[in-house]
Amino acid sequence: MTSSPPIDAAAASAVLTSEDNGVLLIRLNRPEARNAVNSALAAGVSAALDRLDAEPALRVGVITGNGAGFSAGMDLKALLRKEDPNTHRGFAGIARKPPNKPLIAAVEGFALAGGLEIALSADLIVAARGARLGVPEVKRGLVAAAGGLMRLPRRIPYGAAMYLAITGDPISAERAYELGLVAELCEPGQALERALALARIVVRNAPLAVQASKEIVREALDLDDAQGWALQDRLAHGPLHSEDAREGARAFVEKRDPNWQGR
Repeated sequence: MTSSPPIDAAAASAVLTSEDNGVLLIRLNRPEARNAVNSALAAGVSAALDRLDAEPALRVGVITGNGAGFSAGMDLKALLRKEDPNTHRGFAGIARKPPNKPLIAAVEGFALAGGLEIALSADLIVAARGARLGVPEVKRGLVAAAGGLMRLPRRIPYGAAMYLAITGDPISAERAYELGLVAELCEPGQALERALALARIVVRNAPLAVQASKEIVREALDLDDAQGWALQDRLAHGPLHSEDAREGARAFVEKRDPNWQGR
């Protein structure tokens, strides 16, 4: 992978980015603080996601953490210094406004508190065996208020979501995989490699169709059947009548790889 220019001067050291063949890799880079979220990390993630959404050549993002784990959540020392861990995208530069394009989280070691909420903001989670995932805020008199308590019951059964919410105890990546929270389980040290492999699969697909499919899946969770069909009809119309759709049909007939244009 070739390194890109710094995302933002103030956040360049806290979040590193690189791109390769349509994949934007976003690395949380505060290993000495367990990749805890301070203002610099939030700004760096936010800028990276703005770039992912804005640049047509970028098709999918992968977010991971440098060091022993993904992220331990909010940096309480930074909070005491009155640093703001929010941007226009919400906590950690992602929680309220994830990217429009697909995002895959690669988790090693741990994704706890706001760290799990960052991972839950992604569309797919790849996790290494033995990693711990949880929202332990209640053990500190806090509430997991960066979207975790809303997203968990949409991704896993009610009882499992409530267990995580009110006990504060983490679960293993293996248990998260059984529940469907983790899309792919891998050996320690391989989470990023597997996430990048998934990203390359996504990149091979038509970008307009991928984005529409992502939005339908995400929005349909909160809609009844009539609303869901209306949403699908609206979002599927563009890709169905796009140049890419015609290219996909031609490539199938001609037995070759399609050349997507994103239009």
